Amino acid sequence: MDYAVLTGIVLVAGVLLALIAQWRDWRPPLIVAIAVGVVVRVLIMYTSAIDSWQPVDFMESFKPAGEAVLRGEDPVLASEGGWHFLPTIPYVYGILLWLGIPWEYAGRLVTVVADIALIPLVAKLAGGPKASLRALQYALNPLALLIACVHGQVEPVALVFGVAAFVVARGPGEPERPGMTTDVIAKLRRGVGAYGVRASIPRVIGRGGMLHRALVPGPDDLAHLKRGALAGLLMGLALCAKSWPIWLIPGMLLLLPNLRSRVAALFMTGLLPLFFLATLPIFAGTSLDQIPAVIHTIQDIRPIIGEWGWTPWFTGGDWALIPELASFGTNLIYVCVIAAILIWRRADPIDMTIAILLIFMVVTPRLGAQYLLWFMPFLVARPTRFAWPAIIGVSLWAGYGYLYMTQFDVNPWWYLHQDWSRASIVLLPILLLAMPWGRRDAPAPGSAPAVEARTRVTSAA
Repeated sequence: MDYAVLTGIVLVAGVLLALIAQWRDWRPPLIVAIAVGVVVRVLIMYTSAIDSWQPVDFMESFKPAGEAVLRGEDPVLASEGGWHFLPTIPYVYGILLWLGIPWEYAGRLVTVVADIALIPLVAKLAGGPKASLRALQYALNPLALLIACVHGQVEPVALVFGVAAFVVARGPGEPERPGMTTDVIAKLRRGVGAYGVRASIPRVIGRGGMLHRALVPGPDDLAHLKRGALAGLLMGLALCAKSWPIWLIPGMLLLLPNLRSRVAALFMTGLLPLFFLATLPIFAGTSLDQIPAVIHTIQDIRPIIGEWGWTPWFTGGDWALIPELASFGTNLIYVCVIAAILIWRRADPIDMTIAILLIFMVVTPRLGAQYLLWFMPFLVARPTRFAWPAIIGVSLWAGYGYLYMTQFDVNPWWYLHQDWSRASIVLLPILLLAMPWGRRDAPAPGSAPAVEARTRVTSAA
């Protein structure tokens, strides 16, 4: 990488400025935060585009997908599995290439624009008097700059729609919201204990039962349904960019006001991916008999481990295909995510989402540096006590890979990779500490404990 020193100086200066802003409690106008974000992103995008080093997947996976759309071919099949997501982003790639924009700029323009749009969305997500401070801190976030401007990875596109879905689902009012205000499991247990299993079933699903009452339209039903549908539409677009935003769905649903709006959101969330899949023959030139192959390619995830966390210690720091460890790690993810949902079910849904994403990073058997961006907008918007150690730690780890290791040829790179990947295990306890352990219960708005909780969160942040 030719401009590693310049990029590193910009990243370090950005971190220092963000920490000083935290210390001095700067609250600049939102337009200032956006302007700062635009300047640093355009600068790093430019130096990355003219650099002699380009990321392998950016050139050999993303570019062929965009070129396939330009030729009227299926981007998943024509890229030979290099692109294994829905064709939404390759459509944009194809348009930019058709306009004559060189790929080194076109491929990054998609992610940089999305990452700039995240700056005001982080402010909205944070809410309260420190919203513009959080926007400035995301504008200077070193990992976001590396992923969006250097690598051109599509995580910012998925995040811009996912965070927007949270903002819409939360709607107007106080930024702090409770999660599950009713303990459904406890109510079911009391009902079964009092009436028995057979007599309790009609009380739950029968006419006039708990489920029936939850589905009855309320006074603001139309507004709630519109809010749920729009939030679901945005989350569906996030899933069209990549598949991982499925982990954001529980938090989005809890932010919606009632069951009917949640059903509307789930319907729209699933509708958008199905739309882009069904319209492949129209927009991507995919024949009907190719669609099963497209679905198979999207679903196929090779069990490559050895990049991050605990798995490099089983592979010597190299990549390896070990299905047993990959399967164990995947099952561990499911167990830990369910546990996080249960533990943080009464917390603010944004805090529950932070917990889900951070525990994923701790236990996952396979991870690329771009995955670490998943939790950044949420953690920046609602920082915990160990938020900045986590942000700086993962940024240093990723920066070492992007800025230093790219100075070497293939063989030295692999030797460096062995130590780099195994060193990531040091970050796992820091990510665990960064989880919102002190915010597992968000009292109902307006209650005295809620005011105290908001004060505690503000002072800790």
